[in-house]
Amino acid sequence: MADPLGFRPAPGEIPEAPGVYRYRDGRGRVIYVGKAKSLRQRLNQYFADFAGLHPRTQAMLTEAASVDWTIVSTEVEALQLEYSWIKEYDPKFNVKYRDDKSYPYLAVTMSEDYPRVQVMRGAKKRGTRYFGPYSHAWAIRDTVDTLLRVFPVRTCSPGVFKRSGQIGRPCLLGYIGKCSAPCVGRVSAEEHRLLAEDFCDFMAGQSAKFNRRLESEMKAAASREEYEQAARLRDDIRALQKALEKQAIVLGDGTDCDVVALAEDHLEAAVQVFYVRGGRVRGQRGWVLDKVEETTTADLVEAFLGQFYGTAAPDGTPENAGIPREVLVPAMPPDPAAMTLWLEARRGGTVSLRVPVRGDKKTLMETVERNAKETLTLHKTRRASDLTTRSKALTEIMEALALDEAPLRIECYDISNLMGTNVVASMVVFEDGLARKSEYRRFSLRDATDDLTAMAEVIRRRFTRYLEENKAERAVADASDDLTPEKRKFAYPPNLVVVDGALGQADAAARVLADLEITDVAVCGLAKRLEEVWLPGEEYPVILPRSSEGLYLLQRVRDEAHRFAITYHRQKRGKAAIESTLDGVPGLGPARRSALLKEFGSVRKLSSAGAEEIAAVPGIGPKLAATIVAALHSGTTNSGTTSGTTGEKDA
Repeated sequence: MADPLGFRPAPGEIPEAPGVYRYRDGRGRVIYVGKAKSLRQRLNQYFADFAGLHPRTQAMLTEAASVDWTIVSTEVEALQLEYSWIKEYDPKFNVKYRDDKSYPYLAVTMSEDYPRVQVMRGAKKRGTRYFGPYSHAWAIRDTVDTLLRVFPVRTCSPGVFKRSGQIGRPCLLGYIGKCSAPCVGRVSAEEHRLLAEDFCDFMAGQSAKFNRRLESEMKAAASREEYEQAARLRDDIRALQKALEKQAIVLGDGTDCDVVALAEDHLEAAVQVFYVRGGRVRGQRGWVLDKVEETTTADLVEAFLGQFYGTAAPDGTPENAGIPREVLVPAMPPDPAAMTLWLEARRGGTVSLRVPVRGDKKTLMETVERNAKETLTLHKTRRASDLTTRSKALTEIMEALALDEAPLRIECYDISNLMGTNVVASMVVFEDGLARKSEYRRFSLRDATDDLTAMAEVIRRRFTRYLEENKAERAVADASDDLTPEKRKFAYPPNLVVVDGALGQADAAARVLADLEITDVAVCGLAKRLEEVWLPGEEYPVILPRSSEGLYLLQRVRDEAHRFAITYHRQKRGKAAIESTLDGVPGLGPARRSALLKEFGSVRKLSSAGAEEIAAVPGIGPKLAATIVAALHSGTTNSGTTSGTTGEKDA
């Protein structure tokens, strides 16, 4: 690895002008591209305090061997150059968006003598008009089948087209009126091209003019008493209306816009885009990315807009020449003015870049956000369920922590409290990289004074029970009846204990295991902010790559422990609040308080309930309900919440 200070430019060499910079490794490959309003100020940040940098930035600098830059006149030029370099060099430390699946497009090959309508995936080709993308290929084919009645454009392959021309007979679609049969000369090349252009105009959102034209022709045919022709035109109008009905109106003002939404966590993010044309959703598309550097939502938006709208077609024209007048985003990029100017240059017209705050556009943004969250959840589920990926994750953890074998059973512990009150802990179990919810346990801690003593207490209680049950199991090994599953719930030791926290928590857990003379269980801590893995007694953390499957698994385990601890803490806090508020109410014992907690969940909800609602709770009659209402309104109430869980037990 290179010395991050070994290639630092001399003072005064870096200009203060805006520009774009490139970091290269020892082989001259570009590993990171960035832009800056002031190159001197930005680059000096990399070399000012190496120890204070984010670990992923440290990893980039230690791999880099040189840095160079290019000065530009404006920030818009910096954007353009940055995106062109990112596309050219594909740097490993820049954020990269990849499709979450292969999306089909409706394509019209306008470069051919006889344009063809077809479903296409993959790279786009020059001279072809694309519509979509769509979620499913069958949705495109259903739409095309409806529209071919009105716009009978060729859909056959080149081989079928050539053969039909040789034998002088059209294919089936030509016989049933869903193809104008240019292969046998029923229409000329010019007439067929006009049909293809009309098809493209309709798909681009110009539906009103075709409805008006068909209605006018239908009335004219009826006035000439050509009723069969009028009936065919009527059916054509209905076909167009049917095609439009499949695309719901989401914006009543007929706006053209792209709606971009994000869902993210510490390691990954998902992006969804809805294409709205004429107020209707014409298509959608999704991407996922691994965060290879520390970044904000605004940074992700800027990177996405650049990569999405900055792609160029083979002939040099913008692939997204249909950039709409309005782009809705979840957060403004760091320099919205420069980004807007860049988009306007790409579009050749005005572009409005904004965050919706109310109305239909805000509602639509929320819908797109839900789709992004669903995409991220589905991506994580598929990633976690893949056997090869799980095996790779366990192997990476084993190698990073220098374990003797892969940690097939991982237990993670987290502490939750509110200002030192209602201290609880959670234990979650992952076996072979998958959650074992039946093995989850939760602890109510009594003697903890801070996070370290709380962690020590829960580890001591868990492994003391393990030693006791292990000893008892050995004592009955030769007996005919074994211990019941409930008695053996702590009898299985983990290969790895993960604690939510840094070096202090890891040391606390390791000391307890040493006191109990347990030497075959490894310990590590996972700090939230920087995703650092801490080993007991080590001065520096272990830094796993952001794309590491091992880090991804550790994060999932830690986040699940945090969720479980928070759930129990809220439940306990809500129970304590109800008990303290209703303490002393005559006739209200623990069982009835528990019933109230189960029904209402918090003091706030209980306080807002009427006497009739409270009386409906099993065990609470009208007289006791009136007493409870009087007690609630006579003093101060504290709110709390609860959440039910399954397969989870107290320890």
